[in-house]
Amino acid sequence: MEKILLRGGVIVQLTLDKDRNPSIERAAILLALTETREDEEELKKSLSELFDIRCAVTGLGGTVTNLGNSGRLLNSVMSTAINTGTLPKEARMIHALIHATSEASNSVFTHTNSNASLALKIGLATNFEWLAVAIYGQSSLHPLSEHARVGLGVMHL
Repeated sequence: MEKILLRGGVIVQLTLDKDRNPSIERAAILLALTETREDEEELKKSLSELFDIRCAVTGLGGTVTNLGNSGRLLNSVMSTAINTGTLPKEARMIHALIHATSEASNSVFTHTNSNASLALKIGLATNFEWLAVAIYGQSSLHPLSEHARVGLGVMHL
């Protein structure tokens, strides 16, 4: 178990496998759950330095129709992955990213009214064998009906 101390005293624990590598899935989820830019940056730096995991984070808001059907979510994730250098602009990498993003968004958009508003944070993590995309956010049709949603997609590169 590897512990990473973030500002504010938050301790992030990553379970390591037999080769002392952390879970890519857990890394992506933790990135999506960060609450401040400082925590994002600190976690990305720690994952990169300790485990050679490339990471990125982005945020997006809009309605289910606006984000899912229009391709805005996918475009934002692809732009973030490429522009931050998390993934190279290669066909097999982009193909895996599309599938992982689609898998993660299925959990977020399932059983959601098309007019519902969403505020999402997306975490990406890769060790160049696997890629994980985690989406966390809030959805609501009305302020009194707001609740959290989470999705995870994983793809082999």
